[in-house]
Amino acid sequence: MEQENNTINLIGVGTDIKGDIQSTGDIRIDGTLKGNLKTKGKVVIGGTGMVKGEVYCKNSDVEGKIEGKINVQELLSLKSTSVILGDISAKRLAIEPGARFTGNCNMSNEALQANVVQEEPVSKEPKKS
Repeated sequence: MEQENNTINLIGVGTDIKGDIQSTGDIRIDGTLKGNLKTKGKVVIGGTGMVKGEVYCKNSDVEGKIEGKINVQELLSLKSTSVILGDISAKRLAIEPGARFTGNCNMSNEALQANVVQEEPVSKEPKKS
């Protein structure tokens, strides 16, 4: 059985990451991520945060900018300073006045089932050449 991870990962202001991130804990981004982000936890994109890539998570609060698709299993909350340039897939959506997004929004159960966060199986045996 998989344990719930209560770890909070922080990508601070002035930090630029290039590559994909996969986690089971919560993630807060105040810097820049150029890559895809997959987590079973919550993703918070701070006011100075920016993601160029796809985001897959359980819940998300966005104050910054996302250039790419965002797939949220539960609640996506777009704050007044948020900018989304890409498609949204979420079960529930809260949008504050001033928030901006350009793209399609899908709230159907079929779309959410297809975008469930799945992890790669981890093998404990070394790969054979």
